Amino acid sequence: MKISKEVKTAILVLLGIALFIFGYNYLKGKNLFESDSLYYTEFDYNALSKSSVVTVKGNTVGKVQDIIYDYKTGKTKVAFSVNEQLKFSKNSIVKMYQTGLMSGNALAIQISEEGELAKPGDVLKSKVEVGIITSLSKNFTGVSSDLNTTLKTTDTLLGNINKIVVDESDEGLKKTIAELNATLKSFKELSLSANSLIAQNDQNIAAIIDNFKNTSQNLSQLSEQLKEANLDDTLKNLNTAVASLNNMLSTIDNGEGSIGKLLKDEGLYNNLEGATLQLEQLLQDMKLNPKRYVHFSLFGKKAKQYDAEGNEIKDKE
Repeated sequence: MKISKEVKTAILVLLGIALFIFGYNYLKGKNLFESDSLYYTEFDYNALSKSSVVTVKGNTVGKVQDIIYDYKTGKTKVAFSVNEQLKFSKNSIVKMYQTGLMSGNALAIQISEEGELAKPGDVLKSKVEVGIITSLSKNFTGVSSDLNTTLKTTDTLLGNINKIVVDESDEGLKKTIAELNATLKSFKELSLSANSLIAQNDQNIAAIIDNFKNTSQNLSQLSEQLKEANLDDTLKNLNTAVASLNNMLSTIDNGEGSIGKLLKDEGLYNNLEGATLQLEQLLQDMKLNPKRYVHFSLFGKKAKQYDAEGNEIKDKE
């Protein structure tokens, strides 16, 4: 079968029209060979283009199809398409973010599994993620102002330093350097005097060092002798003796033993005090009336007897 030139021309024209339609829609971000679903969201301003991509977790799932400015609300309405295999709820958020330092912006769907599934034609919530360039552009004014203030302060500081250096008055830097030079000369003279003093007393210093060396050796020997003297055993015995003394004092304080009872028993104290008083009275009576207690007779004479008041008791005949 032979095809005529007219048919071939018609076929080529139709193919050209189809390719034109496909290319035009592709440049607009729409692929005729893919099944897409159209959703909407709104922003306060527009930073997108119709070729901006739509991503989920960094993966491209669609493109922006149309951008419409709403004159009533003052918002920018964005229509975007995603692959029909993508499922997400109405609670998902569409985020506009900057894809790079020099590139444009894109949309990212933050999928939420809670709520009813979104359907084509639904309007989703949106938010804007501030990029690096936007943040720097907002803060550049403050940074430049602070930098200008810093430069002015530095210029003032350098000017003051320059005035100090070129000051020819008595308060200038030259006077300070002269005083510093005089101080260094005085220090040099002091060091020379110290060297001379050390040279004159070299022998005395050597003797002092020798004495200190001998003293340190003696202290070392003394420490060795104390170490060999079983000082630890002596201290242990002393601790044992102190512990025994404390135990004995505690026993006495508790009224135990003879000494404890003597110190703590008031009755014994009163008896001793009474006995001491009686002994004192007896000694006083013996001193005043010795005949009452001592009698001496060579011929066997009967001793006289006395009553309690010291009167002589006569025998009854």
